Order: sequence, then structure tokens, then C-alpha cells
Amino acid sequence: MARALELGKNGDPSPNPHVGSVVADGATVIAEGYHEAAGMDHAEIVALKKAGENARGKTLYVTLEPCNHEGRTPPCVDAILASGVRRVVIGARDPNPRVRGGGAERLREAGIEVVEGVLEEQARELIKPWAKFITLGTAYLALKLAVSLDGRIATRSGASKWITCQESRLRVQTLRAHHDAVMIGINTVLTDDPRLTVRDVPGRNPVRVIVDSKLRLPLSSQIVQTAAQVPTCVVTTPQGSRATSEALESMGVRVLVVPATAEGRCDTLATLKELAARDVVSVICEGGAELAGSLLANASVDELHVFIAPRLLGPRGRPGAVDWAGPENPADAPRIDPPRWEASGTDAYVWGPLVYPKRAGRTHPG
Repeated sequence: MARALELGKNGDPSPNPHVGSVVADGATVIAEGYHEAAGMDHAEIVALKKAGENARGKTLYVTLEPCNHEGRTPPCVDAILASGVRRVVIGARDPNPRVRGGGAERLREAGIEVVEGVLEEQARELIKPWAKFITLGTAYLALKLAVSLDGRIATRSGASKWITCQESRLRVQTLRAHHDAVMIGINTVLTDDPRLTVRDVPGRNPVRVIVDSKLRLPLSSQIVQTAAQVPTCVVTTPQGSRATSEALESMGVRVLVVPATAEGRCDTLATLKELAARDVVSVICEGGAELAGSLLANASVDELHVFIAPRLLGPRGRPGAVDWAGPENPADAPRIDPPRWEASGTDAYVWGPLVYPKRAGRTHPG
């Protein structure tokens, strides 16, 4: 199962989950596979095809319960039954409430020995973003922050390139490539005019998402000018200009309209649900401070990535990668649990799942 979990990290299967599989005879690996992309063979099918007749009487290891329904591909359970394997070892059950347990039960009914829950925690970690997507119908959200030792994001003149080192910037590019979408607020576009593409590392460009309640996105921005080459959408409210919306659409930008809050901002939960409805499983937010703060205050962030540069920018430096009121009691503060630390070039890098001991009142970006 450990080998199947390693295999499962490969591929780009979104909006399907990452899955790995191994056909083995005792400790001897006969064949292995992983789910490479949506519409292609699932991991267990890849492994069984490689094994051929050698799978008969052997054990199939798979990190996620085999499917018993037809989607982009036929049910995996049918192929498993036809392969002649005598035993199936499963890491985690399918979290989808509509199909959970169906694959395992059908295998048992056919007389195949089924073992469940092997390295289950690691198997669940492998599908964490997809599990939220499939059970709640909302995108999994990671937040990236980059700050100085004294918590600043720019110097007193507003200069921010570059606070972190090259190694950290490359890690950010890798994070982008591993998510379906990268999201920023309109203020970041107006200030930095970024491209938000993947550079200097292998991987595809994620969908670029701009949260812009009043539809101020300039038609001359790099993001709009390259929308024909890189999938791009802007999330706005009904108060956004119809003329601007039509102009953006004509340039290849998809405009998504979500409900406005009492403050006239984009509803964050509605935004994540709209993205999920378009098969966006995971999103990484790269700021700015107002958007990051609103997402945290709304308890929308699932995972936090913080890069800390060994620089002091001083009390007149631009404060805060996060703009929000925060909790009154430290015990109520969101925290990374468990935190993982390591050096990233000359920077410190801490990341992990975000836990909310006490949910603050809802606020929204825009």
C-alpha cells in the first residue's frame, strides 16, 4: 500500500482524485499504475492491464475504494471481477455519500476478500481536496503568504520584489502548478499587474481567478491580454458593469456573478461553489491582504503556506499579509495543525492544514 500511495501522487487527474494501485503476489510487485488524467483508465485498471493473466489469484492494492458506477470510464469493479484477483486491499473508502461502500460491498458479494483501512490516514490525505469537492460541492482552498520577519509585505515605499528568495518563489510556482486555479483580489491586479502563470517549473497553468466585486479589472492588464491563451475568470457581483462584462467576455475572460454581501463584496462561499461547479477542485489564493483576511475571517481557508524571509522591513513597511480583525483570545486563533517546517533557500517555510478553534463572523472579499 505504501507503494500505491507513492504512485498516487503522480498524474493530473482533476476533477477526479489522485489514486495509486499495485498488483502483488506477497511481497513481489507484478504491476502498478496510477490515474493519469480524467477520462483515462483509473489506477487499478492500469495495474490490471499491465498484469494481464498474472493478476489471477493475486492481491490488488488500491488507495481509494474502486468505483461501482459509470462516469467518464466504465466501473472499475467490473474489471476487477474479470481479472480473477482473489483479494483487494483498500486504503480509504470513497467519501462520496452517493457511492460510498458500494464498490467494496459488490466485491465481497462476488466472493473476493476485501480488506479496508490500510494506511487509511495517508490515503485520505492523498484525496483531501477532492473529498471536500465531492462531498460539499465547494473548492478546496489553500492560502499562500510571504512576509518579512516583522510581518511586513513591502517596504515603506511599497517595493515588494523580492522579499523572499528565489527558492521560495520557485516553490510558489510549483504550488500554482499543483492547483486547478490561482486566485487574487482586484487590488493585487491594480497594484502589481501580474500574469499568474506557471514559470520555471514543469506543470500546466491553473485557471486564473480575479475577485472583483465592482468589475474594475482593466482590459489592458496582462491577465486580460493573455486570457485567450490561459483560462481566466473574474468573479463579480450584480453591481458590476454590464459593458465591462461584455468586453471581458469578448476577450476570453469568463465572468461569474455571485451574490453580493451587505457590504457589496463577493460572497466567498458562493465563489468557491461556482468554481467547483466548473470542475475546479483546488484553489490557491495569493492575496492580497484584504482577500486573505476575508477568507480567514470566513473560515474558508483549508490549508496555509507561509514563507518567512530573514529580513526586517521596519515599522513603516507595509503591514500585514492579512487584513482582518482577528480573534480577541489567542486560543481562538486559527492555527496550522500539525505544522510542517523546513528551510526554503534562505527563508523559513511553514505549511499545513488550518484549524479553526472558533469561527469568526462572516466577512467577504471583493
